[in-house]
Amino acid sequence: MKIFLRSMLGAVAILAAGVTSSAANDRYADRPPVMVSPDLSAPWVLQLGRAPGIVRQSRQVVQQPRVRYAQPARPDRVRTASVQAPAKRLVRPQINPLYLPQEVAYDGPQKPGTIVIDTTQNFLFLVESNGKARRYGVGTGKPGFEWSGTHKITNKRVWPDWRPPAQMIKREAAKGRYLPTFLAGGEENPLGARALYLGTTEYRIHGTNQPWTIGGAVSSGCIRMRNEDVVDLYERVNVGTTVVVI
Repeated sequence: MKIFLRSMLGAVAILAAGVTSSAANDRYADRPPVMVSPDLSAPWVLQLGRAPGIVRQSRQVVQQPRVRYAQPARPDRVRTASVQAPAKRLVRPQINPLYLPQEVAYDGPQKPGTIVIDTTQNFLFLVESNGKARRYGVGTGKPGFEWSGTHKITNKRVWPDWRPPAQMIKREAAKGRYLPTFLAGGEENPLGARALYLGTTEYRIHGTNQPWTIGGAVSSGCIRMRNEDVVDLYERVNVGTTVVVI
């Protein structure tokens, strides 16, 4: 009996040793991968991460894109630029269409080719034949600078220079406005694109860099025209043309 028990115990020991050796060897054996079915998308499956032996579906298939909802902006965090009104553009007054060039009837005493300037209505007439005249709107002398008389055009200039009279410089300086003693011709020059000089006076028929003033009593005695109008007149008259200011 004792011999039988010893034999049985020896066999069990040998068997246990064999199992232990086999189990130890199995720890280092490659296990077959676990295939995750496409329909298993529960959170616990996704949490497996990079666990060995797990074959996961592509991220694009398993993980649904998260939709981000825009949060309404808080009023106190709105950028200033989005609530500021757009900058206003400086809009100059438009000239009254009444003062644009046009052909009108003329029954006055002046012969064709004469320039007649009506300083009360602010019109310049170039008398034509057949009882017609070409009429332009002009700016004339402001109160205290009105004048009348008859002169000849003694000179014509394109983009004339400007030399303000000493009396004008002194008068404007008293108002806090300081004029240059000389200003070359150009778009910023108050005499504009053309000038027709009247007799030996300091008066001229000239253009302007302020066309919105046409039709008013605005000058220091000169006859002011829009640049496009004075260019047109310049081409129609010559030195020696009579100018009647009434």
